[in-house]
Amino acid sequence: MKPESFKPKHFKWTFEDGVARVSLNRPERKNPLTFDSYAELRDTFRELVYQREVRVVVFGGEGGNFCSGGDVHDIIGPLTKMGMPELLNFTRMTGDLVKAMRGCPQPIIASVDGVCVGAGAIISMSADLRYAAPEAKTAFLFNRVGLAGCDMGACAILPRIIGQGRASDLLFFGRTMSAEEGRAWGFFNDIVPAEKLDAHAMAMARKLAAGPAFANSITKNQLNMEWDMSLASAIEAEAQAQAICMKTNDFKRAYDAFVAKQKPVFEGD
Repeated sequence: MKPESFKPKHFKWTFEDGVARVSLNRPERKNPLTFDSYAELRDTFRELVYQREVRVVVFGGEGGNFCSGGDVHDIIGPLTKMGMPELLNFTRMTGDLVKAMRGCPQPIIASVDGVCVGAGAIISMSADLRYAAPEAKTAFLFNRVGLAGCDMGACAILPRIIGQGRASDLLFFGRTMSAEEGRAWGFFNDIVPAEKLDAHAMAMARKLAAGPAFANSITKNQLNMEWDMSLASAIEAEAQAQAICMKTNDFKRAYDAFVAKQKPVFEGD
């Protein structure tokens, strides 16, 4: 995979100045996922571990919607006819997409407009930062189709973002969370007018890309790793992580720039 020339089959990809943009591109169906798009997204985020020239990823959708979840005809129908081993292969594969998004070192920004439901809600949840248009409608609607709310890590991640009670409300009832609710609960970092949403997400991505990329990747790693650490273990892990960052050239660049009364230019090493 070369970010400059990468041409995925099942979503749009652009790359410029350290910022990659992933955009689901089936607007006539509100950007549903298929077996193949799940797999290609999983493989792409796995590969980003080795693509350090990519500093930030923006994830969005075309046509005024984020993602309508699994395609009813291409995924849901076939699932009703599968045996347990095949079903488990599928659910593990979808969970692997979340693991790949959380495991890649790059911060991921979700640009959420319109419909953001089912697996689409999970993808936005799995990002590091989320910006929404006022009309965004987010629903973890698995309960409404006869499934458990514990899909693709929702019961682990969502309570950490919005709290146990609020997560229980969304996962038990499968109801829609408005953009205003999402911001008030801490799910969305901000609400931006729809016509400015993508520009805002890209501006925030460029701001992150101009920062110390290696240090940002360490921050993401620690946010992941410290979920199940004791306080003492977390403080020790952060001491080691920060000592590593203090050996980077970016740390020295920041000091030299401060002494010279200049703005530091970070290069990610």
